Amino acid sequence: MTPQMPQQAARSKCPGCEEPLESGDLFCGACGYDLSVVPEPPRDRPTVAMGTQVDWPEADGSGRPGTSQRPGEVPGTDSGGRELPGAAVRFDGPAAAPAAAAAPSPVQEAGAAARVGPGAPGGPEATGPEAPRTAGPGSASGSAPGSGDFEPAAPDPRAAGHSGGHATAPPPGAKLCVACRAGHVDPDGYCENCGHAQPRERDHMEQELGSVAAVSDRGLRHHRNEDSFAVSSTALPDGSPAVIAIVCDGVSSATRPDDASSAAASSANEHLLESLPRGTHPQQAMHDAILAAASAVNSLAAEPGAAMEHDPHRHQNAPACTLVGAVAAGDLLVVGWVGDSRAYWVPDDRGGPPARLTEDDSWAAQMVSAGLMSEAEAYADERAHAITGWLGADAYELEPHTASFKPDRPGVVVVCTDGLWNYAEAPEDMAQVLPADAAGRPLHGARVLVGHALDGGGHDNVTVAVLPFAVPRQGAGSA
Repeated sequence: MTPQMPQQAARSKCPGCEEPLESGDLFCGACGYDLSVVPEPPRDRPTVAMGTQVDWPEADGSGRPGTSQRPGEVPGTDSGGRELPGAAVRFDGPAAAPAAAAAPSPVQEAGAAARVGPGAPGGPEATGPEAPRTAGPGSASGSAPGSGDFEPAAPDPRAAGHSGGHATAPPPGAKLCVACRAGHVDPDGYCENCGHAQPRERDHMEQELGSVAAVSDRGLRHHRNEDSFAVSSTALPDGSPAVIAIVCDGVSSATRPDDASSAAASSANEHLLESLPRGTHPQQAMHDAILAAASAVNSLAAEPGAAMEHDPHRHQNAPACTLVGAVAAGDLLVVGWVGDSRAYWVPDDRGGPPARLTEDDSWAAQMVSAGLMSEAEAYADERAHAITGWLGADAYELEPHTASFKPDRPGVVVVCTDGLWNYAEAPEDMAQVLPADAAGRPLHGARVLVGHALDGGGHDNVTVAVLPFAVPRQGAGSA
């Protein structure tokens, strides 16, 4: 005799189909239920670790374990001490409505939007403190009354492709976020969908204008690009072309260095475009252009709110920058500068020696000029890059430097900030980095030079203009 026989004898109905059984049946005659697999009824009552006595439902007369009571099937109270509703609670939709009239729980009274079950109070799964649900569009509390369907919570508005139920197509011409490619960018430069800060326009700039090109990049360490440039061309009174390249480097320790460099580059360029066609000598025009740039930077210090209280990177001294410019006019090459931005000459054939065309207004240059230190010693000193000349209202004394050259062979003028020449300081180093076809592809050459600085560490903003210089044929007009 098997251990299951006593259970079979005491069993009157089939556990599967509730059909009456006869004593000794091993299988149900109606549904074929295997009566030998019915588990043995529990012999002990389980205990709870907390020490609280719990009356668990006992097995019924059929030998099957009893089922747990559902709320409302027997009189009782809830966790708040309130009586349970007398009617049984159903979970199949319309019949769930009466249960909604039950007294709210303490948690609900406190304002929590907890829901029980799939869309109806009193259901089998309570989303209490462990799984709160927020009432609103798309949540369970926002479902149609009595639908019985589970509705997920509203999508996170920060997630890509969602806008909290208020998704609208970006207006025509709106700038899309570079991160999520879904939201459009607000006037402050942040995505309205994901909040990602957008790269600023000045972080990387490129311009090519005929035979001159310039590239500027923020670099890898700075929070913004404080450099600026301007490239342009005009005609001299005799009809010969004049090509202009201006590069400015904002002084980071000053207020609004980015505005200072932009104002200086723009002002110097505009002055040259006005004076050269009138017949002003290019060297004099360059000198006057630097003075005009200085005036533009000085005016920034007088502007109300120049300290920019909202700028966490602001400083209290006047806006300031350096400047270096070059003009190729006929057979004359003119450079002008204030500060430590530089101009280099690199011949096309590389047979002749490259040269540096400017001298820095810096502590290191002064030490070398005075014979107190060698160039290697001076530029190895931590004070080497402290500038002694700049454009700004607090400059000690403005002394624009200009020089003119008459190259005997074609070549390229590299006009750059220290963000580049720190990685190619010697003229030979600059010539080695500059592509051999830079005269025919100035934009490509400028990109290669900026890439060289970034590959070297990009510790500063990097700006470079490449200005090809073609020796005019004999008999051509000149300045």
